[in-house]
Amino acid sequence: MRKAIYIITGVMAAGKSTVAELLAKRLEKSVHLRGDIFRKMIVSGREEMSDKPSIEALNQLDLRYQITANVAKQYYDNGFTVVVQDNYLGEKLLYFIELLKDYSVYVIVLNPNIRTIEQREKNRNKKGYVGFTVENLYREFMSNTPKIGLWIDSSTLTPDETVDEIIKRVDKEAKIKVVGK
Repeated sequence: MRKAIYIITGVMAAGKSTVAELLAKRLEKSVHLRGDIFRKMIVSGREEMSDKPSIEALNQLDLRYQITANVAKQYYDNGFTVVVQDNYLGEKLLYFIELLKDYSVYVIVLNPNIRTIEQREKNRNKKGYVGFTVENLYREFMSNTPKIGLWIDSSTLTPDETVDEIIKRVDKEAKIKVVGK
């Protein structure tokens, strides 16, 4: 895999954090950048996303994406391969990609089925589905997210198998653009 910015997205409990960390560990001189960390840094006045988000929640989401893109570019410019992981749903995926214009960008979408997501959500330590249902978010994700990059149904794959699949297929299916750098 070449030096680039790899975007890993999918709905909550799709396995993004685990897969992104494992992928970054297999790459030379790499960074795993968790976009959600910038949401968590807001200690007062944070507006959470929901199925009917406020204007402020949407503004904070865009700010989070802008900060994540800027940090990813800084790492990349300093010789790192960057694995960015966050929820880039619907047109927000295109928005985030646009923030990375002039960089090598690869998009990987983890897309396990609803039953797998529900089981993973049930088994994890944190709860992401507050203000959302798995079914509604999945349906919205599938109908509104552009079908670009590498989509992987990881329902029956272990995290290591998912990373193996990414490494095997990323150059042919995930490249979005390589301009400039």
